Amino acid sequence: MNDTSSGLPQLGQWNDMADVQRLQEKQLPQTVVWAARSPFYRERLNSGALPTTAADLAGLPLTTKQDLRENYPYGMLGVPKERVATYHESSGTAGRPTPSFYTEEDWVDLAERFARKWIGMSPEDIFLVRTPYALMLTGHLAHAAGRLRGATIVPGDNRSLAMPYARVIRVLHDLGVTLTWSVATECLLWAAAADAAGYRPDADFPALRALFTGGEPLTDARRKRIMRIWGVPLIEEYGSTETGSLAGECPHGRLHLWADRALFEVYDPQTGAVRVEGEGQLVVTPLYREAMPLLRYNLEDNVSVSYRDCACGWGLPTIQVLGRAAFGYQVGTAKINQHRLEELVFSLPDKYGVLFWRAKATPAQLRIEIEVPDEHREAARAELAALVRTAFGVDSDVAGLSPGGLVPLSVLTSMSDVVKPRSLFGPDEDWDKALLYY
Repeated sequence: MNDTSSGLPQLGQWNDMADVQRLQEKQLPQTVVWAARSPFYRERLNSGALPTTAADLAGLPLTTKQDLRENYPYGMLGVPKERVATYHESSGTAGRPTPSFYTEEDWVDLAERFARKWIGMSPEDIFLVRTPYALMLTGHLAHAAGRLRGATIVPGDNRSLAMPYARVIRVLHDLGVTLTWSVATECLLWAAAADAAGYRPDADFPALRALFTGGEPLTDARRKRIMRIWGVPLIEEYGSTETGSLAGECPHGRLHLWADRALFEVYDPQTGAVRVEGEGQLVVTPLYREAMPLLRYNLEDNVSVSYRDCACGWGLPTIQVLGRAAFGYQVGTAKINQHRLEELVFSLPDKYGVLFWRAKATPAQLRIEIEVPDEHREAARAELAALVRTAFGVDSDVAGLSPGGLVPLSVLTSMSDVVKPRSLFGPDEDWDKALLYY
């Protein structure tokens, strides 16, 4: 955790935020020089002296996702192409992509930030990486961090026919996987797949010691449910393809911004005001990013940042990622948001076995579907409808579906036939698979 061989700041090397701010101010001029090498920032910074302090930097306009799209592919690149180690694009990009470039040196910073897990990562660990590798940063980031700490990596990928859920469970069990990285929903899908394979998640995977998750909003109720199911800590991570890891969880369950490696601001899109803390959209300036420096990049994520002390002693600001908490759909006189609705679903008694749900909100009605065993269906339906009524003041149509109604059993148990392209087939073979591999 405190390896200083890279020369980058490490946890424990400062006493308070004043020390962290001195680290920021020392590195910022170099960051701006790197930025000025890219076509985009060369034009933005050419009107005067380069910013050298955080106060100077505040005079620059925010960099937006649209700026990245409009400067695709190389307008944000600040190093010669031959120095680029990897290229990535974020998920969910509509239309023109948002490009991200990293050098080998950038990757040292990326891997170290992700590896700041309070539970530790070591050569004794077998680490299942179960997030996408294609174009996004997330799978490669966890892979690099695990290798940095000497762990054995199981590159499980996601959305891949080569790694169906039945195979995930086999690997988790047979290899004695100790750590995993995925979105939180995966942990519930694994639990269902383990049950389908005849395993108990909290008893039949004794090597497992922690679940690392990120990439989607996670309510406290769902988090606690996952931990009860698996019997191990769930440790959150926050970041993006454009920036890498921005915050990690301390032993006291709070997400801390890596302020020794980046500058953070909070932007209020309603007023245009920018503050160091409070609620708004997170603005970040990575301090050790050379390939594609970003100055005051607005992630557009709704967050709440605080500088109150934490018992962990890390001396770093904390962040709550609000995500869609403030976003919702109108049903009658109520605004229904996913965060609150998820809290209600996962506050149902564990004995009901509800893991999967979905809802549709229209101005006239809120319809909710939950997977629930037959023997608990009526009780679960009635209790959830009552919880919704109390929380939102509206009636809801709650439907109880038999297990498999939302996540088919075949998804949890099948093994895909992944084949390589071929052109010659025998008399009893299906030659419609010619040239196809899936």
